Amino acid sequence: MDVRGKTIIADYLVLVSGTTDRHVKSISEGIIYDIKEMGILPSRKDGASEQGWIVLDYADTIIHVFHAEERQHYNLEQLYEGAALISPTKSIIDLTLKNDVSYNNDVFQGLHVNIHESDDKE
Repeated sequence: MDVRGKTIIADYLVLVSGTTDRHVKSISEGIIYDIKEMGILPSRKDGASEQGWIVLDYADTIIHVFHAEERQHYNLEQLYEGAALISPTKSIIDLTLKNDVSYNNDVFQGLHVNIHESDDKE
């Protein structure tokens, strides 16, 4: 979700759901692993799969990995109603490498804009 202008905590929110504790943990570990391959680590990780919600803070992009029930309960989509939804058609890693997005405090800004632009062209 493109939340620029709707909050000061981030420019983008990524919302992901898992069905079990193990699934939520695997998703978050997979995200960390894939992005770490580019030399990028989250500035902060909070929560645990047993709590139903893991948050990965990558500066201007925050990734929320929920149990499906918690995602429905907290309903961040409604909280940020009107935010542009961004549906990547390619893997985040491929787009980042292709566009040579370098890590500074807003590593994903160019990545998400490029995803959004590619959706507009289709």
